[in-house]
Amino acid sequence: QVQLVESGGGLVQAGGSLRLSCAASGIIFSIRTAGWYRQAPGKQRELVATITIGGRTNYADSVKGRFTISRDNAKNTVYLQMNSLKPEDTGVYYCNVDNNWGKGTLVTVSS
Repeated sequence: QVQLVESGGGLVQAGGSLRLSCAASGIIFSIRTAGWYRQAPGKQRELVATITIGGRTNYADSVKGRFTISRDNAKNTVYLQMNSLKPEDTGVYYCNVDNNWGKGTLVTVSS
């Protein structure tokens, strides 16, 4: 059974930073693309960033230059470093690996 557990969310002021983590179990993590998505209140879930098994990354235009996705295959974990946070980054952040979803972690950025 695949499990994805996100952590690291919280309340932060605009301009601050947070680091999200997603620990995977029940899946051969090292051979899967991993991604972070977010859903703001009243909006659809959207892609934030992805990372392939080879480390190639892709980012939404809205987070380029501010967010960094990385992975540690030895720990079955994918990270999202978020810097220069803006109020519009507020939402629930979800981890996705091989079409499996975690329950999400809430990020709130105050102005």
